[in-house]
Amino acid sequence: MRFSQRHGFDLDSQGHLVIGGARAVDLAARFGTPLHVFDEARMRENCRAYVRAMQEEYPGPGRVLFASKSLCTVASCQVAHEEGLGIDVVSAGEILTALTAGVPAGELFFHGSNKTPEEIAYGLDAGVGRFVVDNEHELGWLDRLARERGYRADILLRVTPGIEPHTHKAIQTGGVDSKFGFGLLGPSAESAVHRALELPGVRLRGLHCHIGSQILDLDPFGMAARSLVSFAAEMRGSGFVLEELNLGGGLGIRYQADQEPPTPGSHVRVMAEVVRDLTTRYKMPLPVMMVEPGRAIVGNAGVTLYTVGAIKTVPGVRKFVSVDGGMYENPRPALYGAQYEALVATRAGAEPTQRVSIAGRCCEAGDVLIWDAQLPEVASGDLLAVFSTGAYNYSMAGNYNRYPRPALVFVRDGEAHVAVERETPADLVRLDRALPRRGDG
Repeated sequence: MRFSQRHGFDLDSQGHLVIGGARAVDLAARFGTPLHVFDEARMRENCRAYVRAMQEEYPGPGRVLFASKSLCTVASCQVAHEEGLGIDVVSAGEILTALTAGVPAGELFFHGSNKTPEEIAYGLDAGVGRFVVDNEHELGWLDRLARERGYRADILLRVTPGIEPHTHKAIQTGGVDSKFGFGLLGPSAESAVHRALELPGVRLRGLHCHIGSQILDLDPFGMAARSLVSFAAEMRGSGFVLEELNLGGGLGIRYQADQEPPTPGSHVRVMAEVVRDLTTRYKMPLPVMMVEPGRAIVGNAGVTLYTVGAIKTVPGVRKFVSVDGGMYENPRPALYGAQYEALVATRAGAEPTQRVSIAGRCCEAGDVLIWDAQLPEVASGDLLAVFSTGAYNYSMAGNYNRYPRPALVFVRDGEAHVAVERETPADLVRLDRALPRRGDG
């Protein structure tokens, strides 16, 4: 099976890659490269798959929230909201983006491991639906700022169950040695529940956890659900009622041909079965169960298009194929060894004949997007497509070496719409200020 078919994209009769009904080569000609392209229909279907899964697999009330940090733009928040998802936000910037997209503030769940007083105040004034409290420091600030406004904030406590799924250490978030949340393995979470129940400025609705990202094994999700429900049962004597149980996101997607990610249905099912069984055993009402997919919503809907530039062969070692993007617009390979697959977009059906390294143009030896890409013969000027770049690519992009960030377009039924304009060099210096000249005072 060809790469394009494995990743769910079509070819036209000339062997050109088609994304959302539009040829990649036409998109590149119209918008330039590098270019982040999103198949809008696929993103919508990913949203719907989670909504269906929650309806079919969980016997109680359920909610699906889009983890917007995976791709926080007005367009992505708009699509998620239109498909019935709430939005997980982690900063004032993400709150503003979601509000600009037309998402009601009550549909926002405000996360973050070090919310500033200013951000907490902004969230309170905006009317966000839930604060997901990460630590004692935040709990105190939230109580004080809410009381100053004559308000009582609805909260979830983020707890870390001590589970470390098989994924890169940089994206494990639920273990004991984590900067996130109140630990279940010790007195931290229990103390937080007691304090939250006593503070007049907050109303404790439930618990939250997130154990990591790009997880392809379902067992850790079930383990996390078991830990949280069991903890809630233990805390009933303190007056705690588990109204809401947010089990986070983290489901992986296919980046490589040999990866077979679980479906949204199986992801929800493994947690729903645990929650159902344990609440029955402990004679607890079913809470509102929530999940927060991000990568699983946008990851496989994204493709990045690049133009090939310099090609360098190191005899007996490797061939470097350089493209006009790099770690400034996709830092994931440099950060934690993320792996991708690529093809030549105008010869998408061609069989690979060589192994090359696709290098970015930043002044870093580690700026290599794919170390061992299988490609046909490639020439300068060819258009390359890299798959599954929808999550944590554009949202983590920066301006290293003062490269402008690419444009982002959403494509549906062959029609492309700019979701984020391409930056220009002028944008990069817009906020810069020259120092006074010596002697000017």
